[in-house]
Amino acid sequence: MMKKTLRIARIELSTLFYSPIAWFLLIVLMVQVALGYTTMMEWMEQSKQMNPGASMGALTAQVYPGGFGSGIFSAILGKLYLYIPLITMGLMSRELSSGTIKLLYSSPIKVREIIYGKFVAMMAYNALLIGVLLLFVIAGVIMIPHLDYGLIFSGLLGIYLLLCAYSAIGLFMSSLTSYQVVAAISTFVIFALLSYVGDVWQDIDVVRDLTWSLAISGRAEKMIGGLITTRDVLYFLVIIYIFLGFSIIKLRSTRESKPVMVRIGQYVFIVVSALVVGYLSGLPGWVGYWDTTATQSNTLSQRTQQIIKELGDDPLEITVYDNFLDRNFYHAEPSQRRAFLDVWEPYVRFKPNIHFKYVYYYDSVLSEPSFYKYMKGKTNEEIVAMRTKAMKMAKDWLMKPAEVRKLIDLRPEENRLVMQLKYKDRSTFLRVFNDMEFWPGETEVDAAFKRMTMKLPKIDFLTGGFERSITKTGDRDYKTITNTLPFRYALINQGFDVDTVDVENREIPTDIAALVIGDPKMNFDTLAMARIQRYIATGGNLLITGEPGKQSVLNPLLKELGVQMMEGTLVERSRDYAPNLALPYLTSTAAGFSKRLNNLYLDSVRVSMPGAAALRYDSNGIFTIRPLLMTNPKVSWNKMGTFVTDSAEVRFDAAAGDERRSFPTALALTRKAGDHEQRIAVMGDADIMSNAELGRNNVRTANFPFNTALFGWFANGEFPVETTRPRPKDDHIHLNTAGVTALKLLFLWIFPGLLLIGGAVFLIRRKRK
Repeated sequence: MMKKTLRIARIELSTLFYSPIAWFLLIVLMVQVALGYTTMMEWMEQSKQMNPGASMGALTAQVYPGGFGSGIFSAILGKLYLYIPLITMGLMSRELSSGTIKLLYSSPIKVREIIYGKFVAMMAYNALLIGVLLLFVIAGVIMIPHLDYGLIFSGLLGIYLLLCAYSAIGLFMSSLTSYQVVAAISTFVIFALLSYVGDVWQDIDVVRDLTWSLAISGRAEKMIGGLITTRDVLYFLVIIYIFLGFSIIKLRSTRESKPVMVRIGQYVFIVVSALVVGYLSGLPGWVGYWDTTATQSNTLSQRTQQIIKELGDDPLEITVYDNFLDRNFYHAEPSQRRAFLDVWEPYVRFKPNIHFKYVYYYDSVLSEPSFYKYMKGKTNEEIVAMRTKAMKMAKDWLMKPAEVRKLIDLRPEENRLVMQLKYKDRSTFLRVFNDMEFWPGETEVDAAFKRMTMKLPKIDFLTGGFERSITKTGDRDYKTITNTLPFRYALINQGFDVDTVDVENREIPTDIAALVIGDPKMNFDTLAMARIQRYIATGGNLLITGEPGKQSVLNPLLKELGVQMMEGTLVERSRDYAPNLALPYLTSTAAGFSKRLNNLYLDSVRVSMPGAAALRYDSNGIFTIRPLLMTNPKVSWNKMGTFVTDSAEVRFDAAAGDERRSFPTALALTRKAGDHEQRIAVMGDADIMSNAELGRNNVRTANFPFNTALFGWFANGEFPVETTRPRPKDDHIHLNTAGVTALKLLFLWIFPGLLLIGGAVFLIRRKRK
């Protein structure tokens, strides 16, 4: 059988290249890819000239797979469906129209050998198409050091499997008609059906998984992204199995007389068996994964895997509570169930016994008070009736407010879309966020997992002296960084508990991760000072933030630590910003708090501190003191006295006591305290983590990661959970202007020209023969 199959494949392949279309498509593919490739390389060469030493990011993903759809693999993926029908339309239609099919039937060749032979020929032609892409990969090997070969291999495999699946479809459509154009159009139709079937009936639980198991969309994209799964590979094999089987049944029906029901039964058997395999291949625990990327970007970090392993074999239940009136409702509505499960697939990969439940309800919109402004006084019931009517859906599947509150009261969560995780006898909420990512990332999910298995570190904020509040949304307060529900970097979403402590009325707890004294406005009384000093003496961690003008309030406390807030205010010369906005640099000590902060340190990203006081410290005290943030002496200095920021240019005045040097604006103090290391941080600015400063968008600063990493330092690195990936190594390119010119000449002219000449010579010689 194999010998006859390969003979038919060889004959079919020669027939393909005896027509101009096969050569034409190779040339078109070459030119099409070359245009995108050379344009991208030219842009990268220009970027390299403008920023010679700058990292260019993961170049393999940018140039080939395309992280944002800009790579040559992603670009060509959306055009492959145009190529294959032009080749496959004549595979069987040519035999049917010319009558040569009768010769095949009369020869000692089985129908399946005919089909397999023609398909093998298409596999060989598809390999030539992949060979065209390999030429560009070879160029990348020369120009990009540390190319991510695994990512490229996965992408090429995905494209090849997609080409083979398309070929099997085209072969079947060609066997249905003797008209090649009809075969090509029919192939396009099948491609469209397979592309859109995954969106059909996704709101119906019974058929959702079946239609999705037939959908071709996204299969190759995942492989182009560097993730090979048995589910996706089996999908392509199942599609090939279906349409090759259909082709064999169709050809047999013309030479064998069998009842119609038998024929129908054969088709049904193929479809059902394919659906069963497709369905089973997608079940949790039945899917094999291979992350081919160098940085394992498609796989949970080792820290996350360890956290999941600590959960053991006990099942984890995730209940989604989705409020129909919430603006985020559509993210988890029934029709988006599959997209929601894709978010959780990386976790199901390592814990297959995660079970999902969904509760759909309606209740008051507490997170957006302005919602009812546009509803003209309508009640919730009236709004639901209006919206369900417009969406042509029944409303009886939505639980009423009283019904859902019997299950759980979601008003503390503002009735927003939220997930409740249940593990053994413990539960916690996992939130979605008001940012571009929306869904929780690894860090937030890990924090939720840990919340169910351990006691989380607690941060207490001092009250009683008009300190910054964690409950107010004013510009100077700390609600954003502590407990704003939809803010990703809030401490409650990063693995911390937050609370307040009134030091005038009770002792400071000793089991907390840290105490925060945020810019007190009045001097501590004797009792409060004694309690704070007692907390420090017993080895408690502490964060103190102050402001210029408040030195007299904090310096008595700081004196015992060997630190003082200097008189005056730090100013910084800037074309764009007010002079009292200090932008100190991270030190290596601060960079050591987290990998993300270290990456920002390497990129010289700064922290913004509006209105900061310089710090002075004694290196010979009981604490080891290291600066966390340092100002740039070339553009900043300590300004004595008062000044108006918007009336005139602020100038350095040595006679008035101004001092120009590099000043620390944040310090880290450590010492051995019993069986642990005591950690204290002092900052000369309290606005560094204020609501207003964390909402600034006009300065690229590291306030978010610096603040969270600082609290992580108090928690001994346990939280926030570190999930940062290593920096890519393929972040530089060996290319100059002459190289770009050579690439254009080679890929836009020489290679296409050689294919054109080779095809012309081949066709002319055939015609002469």
